[in-house]
Amino acid sequence: MKKMTWMRGALALAVVVGASTALAADHLDAPGVMADPTTDITDVYTWLDGTNVVLVLNVAPLAMPGMKFSSAAQYVLHTASAPAFGMAGTPVDIICTFDATQKISCWVGSTDYVTGDASAMSGITSTSGKVKVHAGLHDDPFFFNLSGFKDAVATVDGVEAALMFDPAGCPKVDMATSMALVGMLSHTSMGTMPAADFFAGKNVLSIVLSIDAKLLNAGGPIMSVWASTNK
Repeated sequence: MKKMTWMRGALALAVVVGASTALAADHLDAPGVMADPTTDITDVYTWLDGTNVVLVLNVAPLAMPGMKFSSAAQYVLHTASAPAFGMAGTPVDIICTFDATQKISCWVGSTDYVTGDASAMSGITSTSGKVKVHAGLHDDPFFFNLSGFKDAVATVDGVEAALMFDPAGCPKVDMATSMALVGMLSHTSMGTMPAADFFAGKNVLSIVLSIDAKLLNAGGPIMSVWASTNK
């Protein structure tokens, strides 16, 4: 397998035993990654579905219809299972690649493999039945009030010269100012209108995997997950 020459990752933690969900998000990266949006990771989600671990890797913020996954990149979900938090885990990488026709091939460590056209909502399943994958364009599930965020940033920038800082380097802000900034972050139009989701109606490219937990949790019931795209 080709070694990674660059990567952009996101982190999440999931408890394999119990009904737990974990996620991480990171939209619109640095110029080097944004130059190829099909390798720009936006979100990583994971949760349990019965005895299966569901993993979602989203890339390509603001994806347009017809956009394809890169045929020159590896899409990787790195997992590690451990008996308890803070302990070294047993790693299992899930590596997916696409060819020019968008046929996907996914390896789950060295134990299972699935390949084919996974664009249908039903996805495709490995010969063992333990790995299922779907890949395609989907509505971006991430919520971000960009307008309110810009209002808060502009307000802080406007008073930056007069700010006082504590020994830890944090700005000293009175309660009224703090509440005003919170209002801006949770609303639009300088805190006077309801929040608006910048990503509403926008798309991402999604790789969705459902994997028998026994393929991933040999090291214990606590599983860490992070993702990378590699060329």
